[in-house]
Amino acid sequence: MKATIDPIVWDIAKDNNLMIVSKDADMHDLSLVLGNPPKVIWLRLGNCSTRQVEDVLRRNFDAIKLFYEDESLSLLALS
Repeated sequence: MKATIDPIVWDIAKDNNLMIVSKDADMHDLSLVLGNPPKVIWLRLGNCSTRQVEDVLRRNFDAIKLFYEDESLSLLALS
């Protein structure tokens, strides 16, 4: 079932000018194949708490902002 959900999430994000934040390698793969929009932030964290995800996103705020503003970029990997 998961494989059928990824394209739906992709299309919703694309249609609504949203950015996808995911730990899912499938979103990474879609980004490489389809490019943007939407942009994908790929969290390479393994098993971790929501707090750890929040910490990574907060620590990388400046990189995320630059990524968001650069229309030529489609994938940002964070760990």
